[in-house]
Amino acid sequence: MTLAYQVKNPYTQESIGDFNFSSKEEIGNCLETLKKGREVQSNLRAFQRSDILRKLASLLETHAESLAMMITQETGKTIADSRVELTRAINTTIACSEEARQIQGEVLDSDAYAPARGRTGVVRYTPIGTVLCITPFNFPINIAMHKIGPAFAAGNRIILKPAPINHGSAAKLVELCYEAGIAKEVLQLVVPDIDQMAGLVSHPDVNAVNFTGGHPAAEAIAAHAGYKKMLFELGGSDPLIIMPDADLDAAVNAAIQQRFATAGQRCTAAKRLFVHQNVYKEFRDILVKASSELVVGDPAKEETFVGPLVNEQSAIQIKDVIDQSVKMGATIALGGQREGNIVFPTILENVPDDSPVMTEEVFGPVIPLREFESIDEIIPVINSSDYGLQAGVFTHDLRTIHRLFDELDVGTLATNDGPGFRAEHFPFGGVKHSGIGREGIKYAIREMSVTKTLVL
Repeated sequence: MTLAYQVKNPYTQESIGDFNFSSKEEIGNCLETLKKGREVQSNLRAFQRSDILRKLASLLETHAESLAMMITQETGKTIADSRVELTRAINTTIACSEEARQIQGEVLDSDAYAPARGRTGVVRYTPIGTVLCITPFNFPINIAMHKIGPAFAAGNRIILKPAPINHGSAAKLVELCYEAGIAKEVLQLVVPDIDQMAGLVSHPDVNAVNFTGGHPAAEAIAAHAGYKKMLFELGGSDPLIIMPDADLDAAVNAAIQQRFATAGQRCTAAKRLFVHQNVYKEFRDILVKASSELVVGDPAKEETFVGPLVNEQSAIQIKDVIDQSVKMGATIALGGQREGNIVFPTILENVPDDSPVMTEEVFGPVIPLREFESIDEIIPVINSSDYGLQAGVFTHDLRTIHRLFDELDVGTLATNDGPGFRAEHFPFGGVKHSGIGREGIKYAIREMSVTKTLVL
């Protein structure tokens, strides 16, 4: 018998449902069902897949408020933040619909290089097969659509494996996918336990794994995946750099929005703030004042900006990281306290470069401030991290921008914005322990396709 999993509201600790993990037999039935989906997908034309995705976007819009409430109840994300996620998910689905019509190959002339052979190469992008899409708790609908949408547009079959706490919202999303016209033979929902998950990842009928989550889980997936195609969007210890010519009010707003929203549980959160000595005190004072005015508490209330972390274990871990950093010499400018699953917005100063808030991916509402004199001193510090997802810089100096773009080991540099910037159609991904491959609709479609060449 499979084990029961109980989903609890992170703020109230009330049970909001339970389910049984998918058994080996259920996973086997799922894979058998998806085998029939190859013919289903091959009989659909690109415009038909586009129309289905457009209908799904409309259904997401119709059900946006109820889905937002489900996310808030499951994860503790504030209702305002959950609504933003649904808006993004709708845009993601629309973008998938549009890109479904734009999957194009190319024609190559063999005579471009000697000797002349008089042949033509026709390059096409074809479905990779069955894609296992594994999503995290923090953006359960939008990240799911960043996987389901491109995989479906490319003509693949899909297994959606959400975080267990998102079983309810994932089931509702799959229900809407079916209503929009995605066949059950093309999309299946499973939530295995850890033991069954290893078997699913290694199963020969799974052709690719598209995973968003932490580095340790990625290592485990890679160990079982063998030669499957892997697309990993992992963590980050993303820097935000404030130069002397920065718009400080805009920089403070970016720091707060991109670190304290979602209680800091974002891979692209501004996790390390490097502030030039010429503006350090002014920036610090504005940041502390603005952060002290944030409403903390019940995520279901409209005015709440910082809600609970996803569970008690996470809250305890973040408090431990704060305490460890203080023991190493950091001082608390704001916050530092924990009440249940809530960690209050915390700002640390005098943070040593080897303290955990600087070296680890801290998935909570903690901002470490690090004063600097020249970018010469901080580029090596930033690049010493095992992660390299995104970075942000506030400056109008093009020389600084170009240098940071050239020398920082990250996938994206956002100027006059924080590292949390993301547009659904931009390429998204990092280097080192931040992942392999790129999401962003067009790029994800390419990642989940096979390049085939016909020589004529």
